[in-house]
Parts: sequence; C-alpha cells; structure tokens
Amino acid sequence: MPKRPAGSREKLIEAGARLLDEHGPEALNARRLATEIGASTMAVYTHFGGMAGLYEALARDAFARFERFLRRTPDTDDPVADLLLLGLHYREFAVTSPHRYRLMFGIALAGTLPSFGHDVTTEGTPTTVAEMNAAFALLPRQVRRAMDAGRLRRDDPITVAGQFWSMVHGYVLLETTGVFGAEGRGVLHILGPHAINLLVGLGDEREAAERSAGRSLLGVETAGVVVPEAAPRRGRRARPAR
Repeated sequence: MPKRPAGSREKLIEAGARLLDEHGPEALNARRLATEIGASTMAVYTHFGGMAGLYEALARDAFARFERFLRRTPDTDDPVADLLLLGLHYREFAVTSPHRYRLMFGIALAGTLPSFGHDVTTEGTPTTVAEMNAAFALLPRQVRRAMDAGRLRRDDPITVAGQFWSMVHGYVLLETTGVFGAEGRGVLHILGPHAINLLVGLGDEREAAERSAGRSLLGVETAGVVVPEAAPRRGRRARPAR
C-alpha cells in the first residue's frame, strides 16, 4: 500500500526536526520553516497556533523518539545493570541528539518547554505531556525490578526513579558543557561512581553494585565512552596503559 503523502502539519514537524538537528533550536522560526515546505508563514499559525505550539509539537516528537530509544534497553537477569544501562542510554540520546535534548527540556529557548504541570512526588508522573510520561515510566519499571530482586530496599519506586533521573540529567547538563572532558571519561570517573554510591545508599551491596556497573558499561562503546579492560572501582581513576 503506497505511503500517504504528509500533510502540511507533518511536513512542518519534519522540517522543524531537520533544522533542529542541523542548526539547533535557535534556527527555528516561522518564516524559515514555511520556506522549507514551500508554504506561507500562516501554515505555522493554522496548524499550531504559532511557534509556541510548534515547539511543543517538536518536543513531543522528540520525547516519542526518546522513549523508543530507551526501549532498546533489554531485560536481563541483572536488573541493576539494566537500570544503569537505561541511564547510559539516556545519556547517549542526549549526547547524540543534543539539540533535541535542549528543546525537550526548554534549555535553549524560553517558551519551548512543554507544560510541566505535575509534581512527580505526589502525582506519579512528571508532566501533562503523555510522550514524556511514557519515557519516564521506563525508569520506575526498572527500579521495581531491582527492588523485586532484593537489590534495593523497598521504597516508593517513583521517588527512587526521581533520584536516578536527577543524577543522570544533572550529569548530562554538565557533560555537554565540556567540564568532564572527552571520550566519556566522566562516565567512568563521575557518573559511574555516583551511581554506585546511590545504589549502596538505596540498600545494594557495593561489590554487587560495582559488578552491575561493569556489566552496564559493556553496551556503551558507541556512546563515546572508551571503556578500559576493567572498569574502575569505587571511583578510583583507571591507570593509563603503558
């Protein structure tokens, strides 16, 4: 069955996503987008009510892509490694799609952030945006698996998920400014030890947490992380090869 041609709304989202990836959120404006699809600027207002509506549509699209990206994290017999790998995939998306990530969280332009109308600690979801909630739901799911396996003490999976989210999101924002250097060294020497310390604080045994962290690192070479033969333990810096 032939694919139905995209309408103006879909074309604007596709053009916006392309400009976003190539030039960043600052490149998004009604005139440029309209030119990209051969329409007048009125198309932006007809389909989205203005640029704010288009920003939100692009952010929703980015969150949907984000969720699909995170869903590639497999379930194994080590739920803590799976939880940590989910965080590494989160980072990988942010590193490989930095402009989308900036738009998703309103980092670049005022007014681009979708409505964050929920308190996750009381309502269980972080926002009124379904696409973002679907992506977030993958995190407490992995937290529950780790609790069911006896690796983490029983607590509210949502608030524990919020702790992991805060850790990874904060790390990503700092890494994208370059303060942790290149080659993903910060993953080994900042994010990894931070995650292990959080896991221990949540009830895991340190040696078990370190083993799980090592397993999670096996799948991130393509995310710009140079993984040594043995991941560093307890935050100690790996010795350079001679």
